[in-house]
Amino acid sequence: MLWARSARPAEMEVRWGTSETNLSRRVKGPALTAATDFTGRLELKGLPAGQHIFYEASLGAGQSLRGRFQTPPDRGPIRFLWSGDTAGQGYGINPDWGGMKIYEAMRRREPHFFLHSGDTIYADGPIPPEIRLPNGALWKNIVTAAKSKVAETLDEFRGNHKYNLLDEHVRRFASEVAQIWQWDDHEFTNNWSPSKDLTADARYKEKDIGVLSARARQAFIEYAPMRITAAGRQRIYRHIPYGPLLDVFVIDLRSYRGPNTFNRQTQQGPETAFLGQPQIRWLQQGLKSSRALWKVIASDMPIGLLVGDGSDAQGRPRFEAFANGDGPPLGRELELAGLLRSIRDNRIRNTVWLTADVHYTAAHFYDPAKAQFNDFLPFWEFVSGPLNAGTFGPGQLDNTFGPQVMFQKAPPAGESNLAPSAGLQFFGEVEIESGGTMNVILRDLAGGAIYSKALQPERA
Repeated sequence: MLWARSARPAEMEVRWGTSETNLSRRVKGPALTAATDFTGRLELKGLPAGQHIFYEASLGAGQSLRGRFQTPPDRGPIRFLWSGDTAGQGYGINPDWGGMKIYEAMRRREPHFFLHSGDTIYADGPIPPEIRLPNGALWKNIVTAAKSKVAETLDEFRGNHKYNLLDEHVRRFASEVAQIWQWDDHEFTNNWSPSKDLTADARYKEKDIGVLSARARQAFIEYAPMRITAAGRQRIYRHIPYGPLLDVFVIDLRSYRGPNTFNRQTQQGPETAFLGQPQIRWLQQGLKSSRALWKVIASDMPIGLLVGDGSDAQGRPRFEAFANGDGPPLGRELELAGLLRSIRDNRIRNTVWLTADVHYTAAHFYDPAKAQFNDFLPFWEFVSGPLNAGTFGPGQLDNTFGPQVMFQKAPPAGESNLAPSAGLQFFGEVEIESGGTMNVILRDLAGGAIYSKALQPERA
């Protein structure tokens, strides 16, 4: 799927081939118009497996974009990356520091694809001209009008996506690495759900959460390199098969959730919805039907980490994710417990959760022998990020599903919201060998390995 944006109305046309000097295949693409902010995409079909594909996308009036990508191999090995959180906490593109240079470190790994685990933008996070750091240094940003306030109009949401593309490393990465995007909260506003109330938030003139979330969703879909259905709408949760070694299940923890509450209800209902029952059924059936050796569940939020969202009217803590504190499953955890029980009962082997959101990196092993709820198979969750945002953590795990911290790297005690220049920016890498071993490596800003784990698959 080739995505492009023009500076003006244009007709997209692509030439491609397996040699950089012979782009002999020609495919006519869509018209790029103001209706989609001059963005468009073209699906190339019949590509050979395990090849580098070279392409040139012509957009008229002297506009052309060249690049390359790798197609999935027949039997492996497969290498892909994941991370999240781009341009958060006011840390935008700083040319003096080298821009969003973690994207260049990721490009050099030559992955087959990159999974962006959410917070692809910070629509609620204006970018100031400069930030004074604790050591007295200045972090200086490129600034634009769209990034100078919270996004409310469709053009402002679009402008947040365009802002990231001002970075040379992001553009070069995008021209060479296939991408799978999912969204989290900052594609719209912090900790949002369809029931969020913006009445008291003076930054927003438009208070209708439905109107704003629709604009955020439209901009995301226009700028995400993903398939668009015939009806012009795209469900964000989706299954991406990647051959006999890998299936990727991308879930959506925003669109169908109930409100953030104290999250300790004893029975399921509208308040405890997180994925929502239609998405849960889709995921259960997809995992059950999968014939791939490894099943990656791409989650924009981690499972066992406590993520707070202030307090409710009774002074009780509200929670943003699944976790709500030690003890048996309650609230949103009931939905997760049902999913994990289904995976066990259907003997679905080799599931791995990949996530971001919390702005540090970690490896968690979920052990039913150490859990309050133990009707599940043991599994791993790996956390990465941020890409170009403030660094926080580490977070607190609750014991409901028995998570064990096997590794984590975060700011020193007492420090938080560290600038990218502090060096604590992270991405994860997965390599699945032809024989089936999954090697998971957590990497730092420069691409250096800081932790690795080899997972051996269980076979029927």
